Amino acid sequence: MTSTPSIEVRQLCRSYGPLQALRAVSFTVATGQVVGFLGPNGAGKSTTLRILAGALAATSGQAFVGGVDVAADPLRVKRLLGYLPERPPVHDDMRVRACVRYAAILKGVADPDAATARALARTDLDDVAERLVGHLSKGYRQRVGLAQALVHDPRVLLLDEPTSGLDPAQRTQVRALVRELARGDVTVLLSTHVLGEVEALCDGVVVLHRGQVTAQGPLDALATAAPLRVRVARPAGLAAAVGALPGVARVDVGEPDGTFWVHGDAVPTADVARVAAAHDLLDLTRPGGLEATYLAATGGAA
Repeated sequence: MTSTPSIEVRQLCRSYGPLQALRAVSFTVATGQVVGFLGPNGAGKSTTLRILAGALAATSGQAFVGGVDVAADPLRVKRLLGYLPERPPVHDDMRVRACVRYAAILKGVADPDAATARALARTDLDDVAERLVGHLSKGYRQRVGLAQALVHDPRVLLLDEPTSGLDPAQRTQVRALVRELARGDVTVLLSTHVLGEVEALCDGVVVLHRGQVTAQGPLDALATAAPLRVRVARPAGLAAAVGALPGVARVDVGEPDGTFWVHGDAVPTADVARVAAAHDLLDLTRPGGLEATYLAATGGAA
């Protein structure tokens, strides 16, 4: 019997007037997994996280947390998850302890004082617990936001750039905390631009580009199934010609120097080379690793 995934997104769409931020986004995250949510700025990552957290309505499609439909029962979903947005919802005029305790009360924690003490210890904030939030550095404010997200011991965590503004030692602490949470069967969807962070922490990856999922799967499989990188002197018509070859799933345009990424489970390298030769082939390689997969899935976008 297959267990219900902790996070499930089905054909999620979100429009802002004529702008389509999300276009039929679908993916799942199994219980206890840490999945990296990757993509360039404007890809739709934060929009997806806000919909999952119940902070933003989808235009169409469905999102589930712990099997609960976010749109149908947002309050129940909020009890199941912790959400750290890109800008933590901290109050500058409150002291750190009071700020985290306030979050515990809002989330209905039975013993807010004990929960606050645990959250402060886990995020290494005891030394600044009585300082005003407004007097803290960006890194410490980020950790206060993380403490708020953890204070009710959620089973699902949505983290939007959780190590942004942290120094190397603090980033190491946050990564260790995420590993600890995953060992306790907490599910984590981690949005980040730091590929090394994904390689160090994650079981799988979902890549968004222009509001669409362009790659997803287990980290090891994605890192070793990199597409072909083709560079030609005369790019006009190459994508269509290569795309018509057997075994080619799609061809993405990369850098503006005549680079293309050729995807498919059984890409015929010799046939691609033959077609590319007619366009003055300059280079044909299959670079490995997560970075190559990411660049291919986003067309080299930063």
